[in-house]
Amino acid sequence: MSEAAPPRAVQRILLVTGMSGAGKSTALRTFEDMGWETVDNLPVSLFERLFEVPDSINRRDAERSLAIGIDSRTRGFDANAIVEHIKNLHESHGFRVETLFLDSGGAELERRYSETRRHHPMAQDRPASEGIGREREMMMPLRRWADHLIDTSDSSAYDLQQELRNRFAASDASAMTLTVASFGFARGILRNADLVFDMRFLRNPHWDEDLKPLTGQDPAVGAYIAEDPAYEDAVSQIEQLLLLLLPRYDSSGKAYVTIAFGCTGGRHRSVHVAERIAERLRKEGFSPTVSHRDLASPPLDTVEQVPIGRDEDAGV
Repeated sequence: MSEAAPPRAVQRILLVTGMSGAGKSTALRTFEDMGWETVDNLPVSLFERLFEVPDSINRRDAERSLAIGIDSRTRGFDANAIVEHIKNLHESHGFRVETLFLDSGGAELERRYSETRRHHPMAQDRPASEGIGREREMMMPLRRWADHLIDTSDSSAYDLQQELRNRFAASDASAMTLTVASFGFARGILRNADLVFDMRFLRNPHWDEDLKPLTGQDPAVGAYIAEDPAYEDAVSQIEQLLLLLLPRYDSSGKAYVTIAFGCTGGRHRSVHVAERIAERLRKEGFSPTVSHRDLASPPLDTVEQVPIGRDEDAGV
């Protein structure tokens, strides 16, 4: 009979859970940006099996920290059973599984669901408040068990990202925390930005009726922006500038650097360029957190303040 495979050796194991709408997706993206492995909505029946791996696993990859997302939508969800699974992993395999619980006030969760026009997963045909109350009762065993509790009632996605980095980033005091952000000048410049780049010189997808409802994360919008004759030269030079500056910031001991890209409304050009820059920085060995402050804002002609059709010639 063959021997059992050795347990998976990871630096840190974190269960990410909490109330629907409190920020689990944002949290998992942040952990991924920090170099963690992430698994979302893992069926509870597979929870313990996740740590059983064959001998041939790449040990370097196996040592990456692991964040597992589980919430009330997870197949087989049972808060008490999950707590028992965590206890069993520690007793039988020696794994220390920490739990992060993301919470938010009921009124704030209702507002978020109202703004996004999404149904609460536990109240598809009823008011969101009913689903929130039912879910809160269901999640209580995990909330009581949690090692880390973060209330996001008064937090933006950016605030949550920074809080997670402060709590869970590598302990190396010399490591620089890097954020790449987008914003709209019409809604105010991004505060606390170290470097600000104005993308309003690029052609504006807002004035294309097919692209207006989309964002800079959509390929069609990116292709439209990239057709601007100034796009490639400008963005490439920004990339080269950042690759020159960031190592010097790091070596000088600067703990936080925020690179901000702005356009008029903060939904198209700045978002697209921020995503491209973040991807380039990852390829160069950096670990940026990406934040889009105004991505969820509605597309409004009054915000853009440019007559329809003008940007085709002026590039604004």
